Amino acid sequence: MSTQAYWGRWRDRAQVERQLAGAWRVVGAYDRAGAMVGFARAVSDGVALAYLADVFVVERARGHGLGKSLVQAMIEDGPGADFRWMLHTADAHGLYHRFGFTEPDTTYLERPGKHTRNDESAGESVSGS
Repeated sequence: MSTQAYWGRWRDRAQVERQLAGAWRVVGAYDRAGAMVGFARAVSDGVALAYLADVFVVERARGHGLGKSLVQAMIEDGPGADFRWMLHTADAHGLYHRFGFTEPDTTYLERPGKHTRNDESAGESVSGS
């Protein structure tokens, strides 16, 4: 993830471990040999609001619906099925539209983080979702 996903290249292992430790929910997908081939993380208040983050499928496992299965497991089949979900992504918009994600309305405001401002690598399609 740290070398392939445009949104994770700036993170080191310790930062990813902190993100995992603070996650509300993590969903992983594994091949028959037990190697992780897909991953998704969410943060939430546990009551009404959640943010879908870091959906990633390794290149060799892409094209088989794994991204769809990860998102399904995270937002539809989990404890946050009735939550308001948020997401930022430069790719795979069609996947997320299938799960009801749309562009924000006029009530939505945000302050971008340092790593998302003027990100020249945004838009690279590496999530495989």
